[in-house]
Amino acid sequence: MFLFLISNMRLRRKIAIDLGTANTLVWVSGEGLVANEPTVVAVSAFDGRVVAIGEEAKLMLGRTPEVLIASRPMKDGVIADYKLTQAMLAYFIRKALGKFEILKPEVMVCVPAGCTQVERRAALDATIAAGAANAYLFDEPLAAAIGAGLPVSAPSGSMIIDIGGGSSEAAVISLGAVVTHKSVRVAGNKIDEAIQEYLKKKYSIVIGDQTAEEVKIKIGSATFLDKPVYMEISGRDLVFGLPKSVKISSNDVTEAIIPVLHQIVGAIKGVLENTPPELAADIIDKGIAMSGGTSTLKNFDKLVTEETGVVAHVADNALFCVIKGIGTVMENIDLWKHNLTLWK
Repeated sequence: MFLFLISNMRLRRKIAIDLGTANTLVWVSGEGLVANEPTVVAVSAFDGRVVAIGEEAKLMLGRTPEVLIASRPMKDGVIADYKLTQAMLAYFIRKALGKFEILKPEVMVCVPAGCTQVERRAALDATIAAGAANAYLFDEPLAAAIGAGLPVSAPSGSMIIDIGGGSSEAAVISLGAVVTHKSVRVAGNKIDEAIQEYLKKKYSIVIGDQTAEEVKIKIGSATFLDKPVYMEISGRDLVFGLPKSVKISSNDVTEAIIPVLHQIVGAIKGVLENTPPELAADIIDKGIAMSGGTSTLKNFDKLVTEETGVVAHVADNALFCVIKGIGTVMENIDLWKHNLTLWK
């Protein structure tokens, strides 16, 4: 019987999930990345039945009739709607396992280092309720540092900034653990909101979340450009309520988002101020690594360098650093067990 139980433990699939505010990425042991979809769920307004999840649900954002509600169950990097998050996790676990898997898997989920014990417990409970046999939580900045290839186990300081859709975290890591960190619930979504508000005030045009995100990706810049680029957008006229198109520049976007970016830079400065002198010297030598989808905003690394005086660089495949990191941890779970929060 004992041998049977041990055999079952070994046969269980291992799944790592980067449960982000904007996107959810899923990694399976032996297969690698198997899913990268928007963190969006569409439900029926009548009975709360889940209608669509992921890519299909995102297409419905801002376009649903009264009978459907499309929303993001994660807010600021943590669970905002428990039931929808549970349904979404179950969907991704089923997708990772396939149809014929018998044993429940072991699942590891990343959470912001700055989240509360209540928020951690909610993430663990939702993971177990979604179909996991065992659930583990791992801090995002440490996972991002591992995925970015930083020497996290060395007796020297490494600094990582993970900027996603709902939260931004800056952390200094040494000897395999976070020495100091700071988290702000300001990131890609707040940048999108800032663009929307700016366009309302300057051009009297109302645009949706997806259009704002498209503007950010296509012409957004953290610093003003000598030769600005332009983009035509369409929305609703705030005064007359009719469809309207305007041409905006990259410098419009920069002016809109600078206050939000400075909040993120403030968190980075806060961590640097609390870093022990020896580790601060290491960071000056190595620079600051940036990960997460929002870190790829044009000239964001340049802005961080100018504001902090420490050279910043965007990690390779910045969007996948966290999922790559927790995939590595899941493969070597015994080496990282002191960093895990377990379901009990």
